[in-house]
Amino acid sequence: MKKTIIFILLLLFIYSGNSYNDVYARETPPSVSADSAVVLDATTGKVLYAKNPDSAYPPASTTKIMTALLTLENTNLNDKVIIGNNPPKVDGTRLGLLPGEEVTVKDLLYGLLLASDNDCAEALAEHVSGSSDKFAVKMNKKAKELGAKNTNFINPTGLFNEKHKTSAKDLSLIMRELCKNPEYSKIATTISYTIPPTNKSAKPRTVWNENRLVQKQSKYYYSGCEGGKTGYTIQSLHSYTAAATRNGETLIIALIHDKNKTFFPDSISLFNFGFNNFQLVKLYSKGDLVTTYSKNKLSVPLLAGSDFYYIREKDDKNLPHLIVKKENLNFKFFKVGDIVSKANVYFKGENIGELNLSSGISHGEKQILNSDIIENIIMKNKYIVPAAAVLLIVIAVFAIKKFIF
Repeated sequence: MKKTIIFILLLLFIYSGNSYNDVYARETPPSVSADSAVVLDATTGKVLYAKNPDSAYPPASTTKIMTALLTLENTNLNDKVIIGNNPPKVDGTRLGLLPGEEVTVKDLLYGLLLASDNDCAEALAEHVSGSSDKFAVKMNKKAKELGAKNTNFINPTGLFNEKHKTSAKDLSLIMRELCKNPEYSKIATTISYTIPPTNKSAKPRTVWNENRLVQKQSKYYYSGCEGGKTGYTIQSLHSYTAAATRNGETLIIALIHDKNKTFFPDSISLFNFGFNNFQLVKLYSKGDLVTTYSKNKLSVPLLAGSDFYYIREKDDKNLPHLIVKKENLNFKFFKVGDIVSKANVYFKGENIGELNLSSGISHGEKQILNSDIIENIIMKNKYIVPAAAVLLIVIAVFAIKKFIF
């Protein structure tokens, strides 16, 4: 009995030793105060951390990242905006815009993103859509296009309305899209900005960045932060979203409905968790050989139609695999670089995306006519054509006889 126990323990030891390379440790995810929170990889869109990611709450001024996104997509920075009667009347934080004042889109964006000025938000909304209500329609349409499923915007400011809500997941998707515009990061990482005198204001006005993660003198400064947006109302509580890049990897964090106002340290913990435990990997660069199509002596190099990335936990040695869509390319015309097929990419059993495959050669009429497959068809059917001709002649003779006689 004693020998049996020793033998079993020995087997367990050997097994655990052989399995050691497949085991990797990961930090315990941080605890955050916000009721809805997400860490999103900006390149792949994969969620790396989630706490009630789809629960919708009033987001306060983090709403303004959608206002900024639509402004950047629909205007030029040097466009002149003539302030209407409504923006100066808006509640909350204001730059002090006056009816009839002429201000550039650029200046209004600085007021919007640095100081969270509500009159700037209203002015931009009216400039883009004609009214705040029409702008809200555009906001909701854009949110759906980005994949937001738990969002409903009522205004461009984030002022409290019980129907004005979004989730951390949806907010991260909006932030992800906004970060694709280089002008956003330029504005959002500026510490202060002075709006020059206008036709209605003789004095310049300076706005200061409220995002401590970009302030080098702050204890919450975070190297690589590319911008962020705070939000607060009494009913909405605190919200925050930000982006940071390290070693070519960009992460988005979103925190909504934080009653303890710990969103700055919580964001740092979430960024560190993401960067410390996950790695962005390029599987293919555009033009890399993925596989080769081979059928009936036709050989077509299939190349990656674009860069393809995936994200994995650090020290995870598993590799993605591809399932190429079945295509018959022998009778298709295509040139070098044309997309001729697709492949689904799987990682650890999960479909992580689709990769377009382009051709490395041209394949036209000449190649098809000279191919073995055409020759085989002709050889197999060389007796069919004469037989069909004889049959047609016989039918014609009978028809003629019937008509004559």
